[in-house]
Amino acid sequence: MTSNDFVLDTEAMASKLVALRGKRTQDEVAKALNISKSALAMYESGKRTPRDPVKFRIAQFYNRSVPFIFFNKKEHEM
Repeated sequence: MTSNDFVLDTEAMASKLVALRGKRTQDEVAKALNISKSALAMYESGKRTPRDPVKFRIAQFYNRSVPFIFFNKKEHEM
């Protein structure tokens, strides 16, 4: 499997971020990640995609990999 096997999926990213946040507030998570609450809200709604350093902080915070949160396997065309 190569990096070309994954595609950014903002809809899936958004739902994963909401699920991972669980019962924590957006304000709590945003403060822990050193980002604004509005930025987190945009990520969770799929309206914006975080830059790579923020993706890494989010993945560390939730103890998940960057590909798990932000990418889905690409369906290969035949």
